[in-house]
Amino acid sequence: MYGDIPGFGSGPPGGPADGRDRPQGRPWRSAGRPWSGAGGRWLIWVLRAVVWAALLIIGYRGVMAIVLNETPASRAGTAASAQAQGTAGHSGFPATLAEAYAMQFGQVYLNASPATAGERAKQLAVFLPGDLTSADPQLGWNGSGELRLQSEQVAGISVTDAHHAVVRLLADVNGRLMELGVPIYAAGGGMVVSGEPAWLAAPAHISPPAPQAPASDSAAQSALMSQLPAFFQAYARGDSATLNRFLAQGASVPGLGDALRFGGISGLYVPPGGATRNITVTVIWQLTGQAAAKAAKLEMTYDMTVVEQSGKWYVEDIHASTQGVQGAEAP
Repeated sequence: MYGDIPGFGSGPPGGPADGRDRPQGRPWRSAGRPWSGAGGRWLIWVLRAVVWAALLIIGYRGVMAIVLNETPASRAGTAASAQAQGTAGHSGFPATLAEAYAMQFGQVYLNASPATAGERAKQLAVFLPGDLTSADPQLGWNGSGELRLQSEQVAGISVTDAHHAVVRLLADVNGRLMELGVPIYAAGGGMVVSGEPAWLAAPAHISPPAPQAPASDSAAQSALMSQLPAFFQAYARGDSATLNRFLAQGASVPGLGDALRFGGISGLYVPPGGATRNITVTVIWQLTGQAAAKAAKLEMTYDMTVVEQSGKWYVEDIHASTQGVQGAEAP
């Protein structure tokens, strides 16, 4: 019936009606349905480009990390976290509260006298678990002799886990410096001294190396010796109007509020250099409110930054010195 229609049915099944051979490996497209093969191939090339770009970026970052000796972010973050925790060790442990708690305990534990033994036992019970209080209400003290606490400060804390730590107190007991290790247990917002403390050695006494400063600039030293007494007088009084006359432009130095009187300069070191020098000054102070003949005197050393302008020196900064008094003698 359809044999007279040119081209109809003359090709192979599934092929075009005009009899053309189908190319090897490619499907035929019907007239009413566009072939999506070209779009699929375009998408594959885009994905390949994205993958290659990602690989190039990763390779570049890896090479730069090796060249610049960079630490991977995860490792750096872990190291920073460990450093931030410091002696606290575990972030779950309330280190600051434990330190304050141990100081309060130390004030009771490091004061002992037979005359006040009963009161001491009651005060210790506030810090101890019930079974320990019942077994030893004096927490190891035999009831004889005396302990006298002059002062104490927190020296550090070693945290074992989220519940256990040892707080170290630096204390002056019976005129002797020592450390006291106080075991603390914390849970649920509360804490307790979980066992007997330990008497530990105080930091060893050492001698710093002798300073080896070069010779002082004699000309600048002489000029400063004539100008610094007036500065220190104003500094002691805390008279800001007068004090500002000795300050470099933009500098701000608060005075001492008339707590001291200037008694003299016993040492001055001025290193060679340019218009800006970092000098060391040893000053003699007298306490105010006391008769001059009987006033307490204190010798103290300062580091100062001074700037020379038009032949006159101006103070830019003054603070406690890390230097010894050696090599800072006044002429």
